Amino acid sequence: MRVPARWGTPGRVFVRSLRDGEGHYDEARLLPGEEHDGGWACWEAHVTAVNPTLRYRFLFELPGTSGPDLRWLNAVGTSRRDTADRDDFRIDCRPAPAPWARDAVIYQVFPDRYARSSAAAPLDTLPDWAVGCTWDDPVQPRGELTPRQVYGGDLDGITARLDHIQALGATVLYLTPFFPARSNHRYDASTFDEVDPLLGGNAALVRLVEAAHARGIAVLGDLTVNHTGDAHDWFRKACADPTCEEAGFYYFSEDGTEYASWFGVPSLPKLDWSSAELRRRFVEGPESVVATWLLPPYNLDGWRIDVANMTGRHGPVDLNRDVAALVRATMDAVRPGLMLLAESTGDATGDLSGRTWDGGMTYSNFTRPLWQWLAREDQATAGINFFGTPAPGVPRIDGADLVATHIALSSGFSWRVRSQNMTALNTHDTARAATVMVDGGAALGLALAFLLPGLPTLFAGDEFGLRGTNGEDSRTPMPWDRPERRPADTRALIAGLAALRRASPSLRDGAVRWLAATPDVVVFIREHAEECLLVAAARSDYDGVRVPLDLLPVPWADARPIDLGLQGASAEESRDALVLSGRGPGVQAWRLPGIPDPARNGWRGR
Repeated sequence: MRVPARWGTPGRVFVRSLRDGEGHYDEARLLPGEEHDGGWACWEAHVTAVNPTLRYRFLFELPGTSGPDLRWLNAVGTSRRDTADRDDFRIDCRPAPAPWARDAVIYQVFPDRYARSSAAAPLDTLPDWAVGCTWDDPVQPRGELTPRQVYGGDLDGITARLDHIQALGATVLYLTPFFPARSNHRYDASTFDEVDPLLGGNAALVRLVEAAHARGIAVLGDLTVNHTGDAHDWFRKACADPTCEEAGFYYFSEDGTEYASWFGVPSLPKLDWSSAELRRRFVEGPESVVATWLLPPYNLDGWRIDVANMTGRHGPVDLNRDVAALVRATMDAVRPGLMLLAESTGDATGDLSGRTWDGGMTYSNFTRPLWQWLAREDQATAGINFFGTPAPGVPRIDGADLVATHIALSSGFSWRVRSQNMTALNTHDTARAATVMVDGGAALGLALAFLLPGLPTLFAGDEFGLRGTNGEDSRTPMPWDRPERRPADTRALIAGLAALRRASPSLRDGAVRWLAATPDVVVFIREHAEECLLVAAARSDYDGVRVPLDLLPVPWADARPIDLGLQGASAEESRDALVLSGRGPGVQAWRLPGIPDPARNGWRGR
């Protein structure tokens, strides 16, 4: 733990950790070093982890006028009062993710709308549920036609565009479901045994994965373990024969006339994970659905699990962690080092413990507060679906609330999980950020997705500034041959940010501290032993934002500006503060020397 000089030198420092649920204290020692004005003192303690997740926080005594001033330091910040265990720092003790997964830049593709190959199925030969659309036909954002519109994008079309994906700097291609279904989104699978022929079938997936791997791009599938489609063979057998084994895969009423489904949608019957046979077929062992697509000849590099937060939960029944553990165990057994991400769109801190999921698609700590900070001031967002809330549009917040929300909804994650959470500007389930945000806000948001902790996640079309008022409206066919349908071109910006992240240990694995927040500006620093990056992000023009110099870990004289390709800022060093002024929406970064590891290199203050 580093303590700034402005706090004074603590008399004693302890680490409180949980051992089998009970608090345990280990005293820290002050590492030797030279202290001077503006410096930091560094304390070290040795703690034994006896559980899969180590939870800990610091307790330190500061000089006080009437006795010691006791302070706690946890993942939320400092406090004079007792704090909750849920806000403790956390360390996951299971094996770390593979380097490729830890350093990923994710590019999400909705297959039907990405690219159509010459081998794609003719639009006049589609199944009965589908309505064929030409690439230029408008997407219907609501109504009966919405899930039925088929534009004919296929997996070979994606393969043909891999050079585009690689040029952006993406290292993981995330495909929304490719199983046969009766909708364009395919979250209502009718089987998990094959790739939808409309997408090119099994052979097309093999070709795509092989071509992606040849370019150093991993491929992530999308699997729904909460429900199937009502056309799935399992469900049809269950409806036809209440005594069959498959009837135990679902939640039926006693008379068999009703069944549980995802949010009451009849086409999405919910799976009952108390069934041992369902577990065997779906998630257990090398013959299971989970394993089959990770093994040759398909060789997917992992799964994103749809509505993982709802899986195994139904009224008083909660088998969520059991299912997650089975999925993880099977993946680790058949091919160690794969990626497993969970969709959990609200406060995901209770589900993403790090013992099963590597991280998650969660909007609460990044996407939602970022939208609110960068939202337009007028009524332009009145028709936007703000993550299902009844709010009439997107309620705006200031920079302080952005920071507070981010901290509050990130602090419950271990650093490993936090680093593996997807930082998405938008996805196939949301409105497009460019529709919500002030002019230039989407580019700023893209930059923050790369500059803050997490896995930067792009939804195909972000590079062209595509628009949409809800998830369905955002699934616009890619305007490959229609430059007039590209409101913006951020390809160079994205590629530059990806290159910066690849070259920057502080962005891939550095800690983060927030240093300042005004209504329109936020300032944070990413800290690492090899380098530090100071970042100032602004939604509008600003002048005179002050960052106390004693909050910086190293002298400012060594700072070097980084051109991010957006409107930037200047920094003037005064006697006791760094004074920032700049344009907005924009972001500026400065590279500073790293923080030496005091345990290895000796501690020399600031």
